Amino acid sequence: MGVLGAGKTTVGSLLARELGFEFHDADSFHSAANIEKMRRGIPLTDSDRGPWLDSLRQAMQQWSAQGKNIVLACSALKKAYRQRLLINSGVKLVYIKADYELIQARLQNRHGHFAGQQLVASQFTDLEEPQDAIVVDGSRSPAEIVQQLRAALGGAG
Repeated sequence: MGVLGAGKTTVGSLLARELGFEFHDADSFHSAANIEKMRRGIPLTDSDRGPWLDSLRQAMQQWSAQGKNIVLACSALKKAYRQRLLINSGVKLVYIKADYELIQARLQNRHGHFAGQQLVASQFTDLEEPQDAIVVDGSRSPAEIVQQLRAALGGAG
């Protein structure tokens, strides 16, 4: 979890590949209306995020019931959002922590994603840093972060 541009997709897909897990990006669960709002630079509200979180929770419950190991990249900015997604004790939360300046610099070079620089301030405003997560430094390389995560998760994850 973390703000846009923190590296959730890059790190998550790399971690999943190394562990032999499936990777999913929570962005693909957003409604067309949510995507259009973000594309126009309009921050999502809690009510916008409600159905999205419900669909993520449902998918997570299904994956769990099927015995699948998943890495899910998801902003999960608020404690209440994370609580909805912590469906069982097997869910491990990772926070890719990055400061405002780093995110602004990354997003200047990011193209093709519907969420852009105009949403950075609202992301940091909404962010409630977790107290119950593995915290990694988002300024480190994706390979270094994955190595740290594998160690924190006991090797296999």
